Amino acid sequence: MTASPVPQPMPVRTESAPHTALVTGASAGIGAAFAARLAHDGYSLIVVARRRERLDLLAQRLRAEEGVRVDVLAADLTDPAELLGVETAIDACSTLELLVNCAGIAGYMPFVKLSPDEAESLIGLHVLATTRLTRAALPGMIARGLGSVINVSSALAFSAAIPAPPLPNRAVYAAAKSYINTFTEVLAREIEGTGVRVQALCPGIVRTELHEVAGYDVSHVPFMMEPADVVEASLAGLDLGEVICVPSLRDASLLTAVQESRSRVFEGARNSSVAERYDAG
Repeated sequence: MTASPVPQPMPVRTESAPHTALVTGASAGIGAAFAARLAHDGYSLIVVARRRERLDLLAQRLRAEEGVRVDVLAADLTDPAELLGVETAIDACSTLELLVNCAGIAGYMPFVKLSPDEAESLIGLHVLATTRLTRAALPGMIARGLGSVINVSSALAFSAAIPAPPLPNRAVYAAAKSYINTFTEVLAREIEGTGVRVQALCPGIVRTELHEVAGYDVSHVPFMMEPADVVEASLAGLDLGEVICVPSLRDASLLTAVQESRSRVFEGARNSSVAERYDAG
């Protein structure tokens, strides 16, 4: 059985020290809510998304309301050259204290109707961009002994056993979010003791435009979280040392049970012969 990473106390940042957060997917929804909350907390910001006009409006508002520096970086993270541009910006930022990988698309449809290009974009955005941007951020954070990475996942990462309907068709999306969870959990162990934390944030249904863009009607859903509440839970969870944060989950012991179950499967599979049910004899 494998225990969860032990929460480590974060180094104390003096209030006079400059600190910067980079948020992808900042033009709407959870990403915009992260940007607003972090600006309120005094972070300088680098906001990233495809839609420059939305980023410009966000930046103007946050500069006026919070008096912080907000740099706009318009980029399509599924484009290798533009993704590299964001990596370069991260590498050049000596005060980066928080990276929020929030950019995402849903692609809710049966897998056989999801075009290969759409599937590639989903994987590129959720898996490749998250991986590369995290890789760009961590060396500097570890060298400074201070920093955090929040990878926005989804409660759908736990949904493989639930059919569609009632849930949407989501093979690639849910698989990509499962990658984010595993990536973040394993990474948390690798960097334990460095002063840097990572978190996979797994909200349920949130009141954002993601569902509308994906063509999924959520009008029948009786429960829906607000983006600002998700951000509040994520940052509180980061302080608590939660590697997997599920904002609406009341019983956190369920996450421990999932981790323990997976560990038992792994340990039970460590044999030199196949299980009896596969024995043709």
